[in-house]
Amino acid sequence: MMSHANVVATVAGVTTLVRGLGTKDKYMAYLPLAHILELIAETVIYSAGAAIGYGSPLTLTDTASKIKKGTKGDASELRPTLMTAVPAILDRVRDGVRKTIDSKGGLPKKIFEIAYNRRLAAIEGSWLGAWGVEKLLWENLVFQKISNVLGGQIRCLLSGGAPLSGDTQRFINICFGAPIVQGYGLTETCAGATFSEWDDLSIGRVGPPIPSCYIKLVNWEEGGYLPTDKPMPRGEIVIGGPSVTLGYFKNQAKTDEVYKVDERGVRWFYTGDIGRFHPDGCLEIIDRRKDIVKLQHGEYVSLGKVEAVLSASSYVENIMLHADPFRNFCVALVVASHASLESWATKEGIIYKDFSELCEKKEAVAEVLKSLAEVGQKSKLERYEVPTKVKLLAESWTPESGLVTAALKIKRENIKKTFAADLKHLYEQ
Repeated sequence: MMSHANVVATVAGVTTLVRGLGTKDKYMAYLPLAHILELIAETVIYSAGAAIGYGSPLTLTDTASKIKKGTKGDASELRPTLMTAVPAILDRVRDGVRKTIDSKGGLPKKIFEIAYNRRLAAIEGSWLGAWGVEKLLWENLVFQKISNVLGGQIRCLLSGGAPLSGDTQRFINICFGAPIVQGYGLTETCAGATFSEWDDLSIGRVGPPIPSCYIKLVNWEEGGYLPTDKPMPRGEIVIGGPSVTLGYFKNQAKTDEVYKVDERGVRWFYTGDIGRFHPDGCLEIIDRRKDIVKLQHGEYVSLGKVEAVLSASSYVENIMLHADPFRNFCVALVVASHASLESWATKEGIIYKDFSELCEKKEAVAEVLKSLAEVGQKSKLERYEVPTKVKLLAESWTPESGLVTAALKIKRENIKKTFAADLKHLYEQ
């Protein structure tokens, strides 16, 4: 149950943090308006007198699946300056750019890799990276063409709704020359909680609290997270203030469980997310109470965290990690990327009738497992966090199928029910 005051509180807080927001801005809208992130974003844009162009996730870019070959996508036509994006969309943009670069191969691919690595070194703080004149050279020679995928005028992207992988964040930072401002919030807090500083290039953090709310960390002793932890306090994230909604409609028991009002009259929402505060006041989401599974030998696996890391594999369009508490290893369902897997199959001379048959090939499964292991090792995942068996799926998960939300976040329970036989087989084979 959301009041006008909740919306106004979040909009007021966010508006103070978007640099130079004004009538010259153009916002690309493509998420459902029923999604709280989109509702708040559009209200912020309207309050500043800026323009909005409406599109859809499947017509966003020139290479999107619902765009007729030779015609332009929504972003190319509108040329927006601001966009809100969920990680799944940013992953698609990254994969689309990489597919184009890989298809060119040869010298263009080599030049891109040099430019990307030089700028990556600079962003990560090395004086030996590309700065000054060299930075301008690479931007004009290489990255300007890539930024045109989203119209060429993006000055900021807001990512929210789910964890964004560090690989995707860096890719967008470099190739589009624009900051990705990560935000954190929930429908229960009217989308508002934290908002990254405009020039914060660190990865994995969601910024400090917005001016219209409070954030505190409370003990979660079962998981071993305490505000007294050193060097950074950790615990369950609790959000308070005027952006916290009134509760769940006709569900007083659930409302009483996660909403509390303190002696000062401040309303607090217990999120179930686990976070830690950095010394500069920025929050980092490190776990989720509901997503943590304890394996047979006592190791804890954070499903959402691992999925965010493994989605960086070029073979992964979507992924759901599954951990059985009576086993000592994890398995995964992977919606395979058509372009990447078919490109690999062509190089390896794999013969197949259609994509579904390719996904059943032992060689394809082994290749995807190898890629997941490499990504996991690079991101310093524990061995027990990386799936040892996977099932490759040919069909994408869509909101219409009921397997993902409108923001393309996986519906874990729905997927587990739909693919129960496959998950059981993975553990038994």
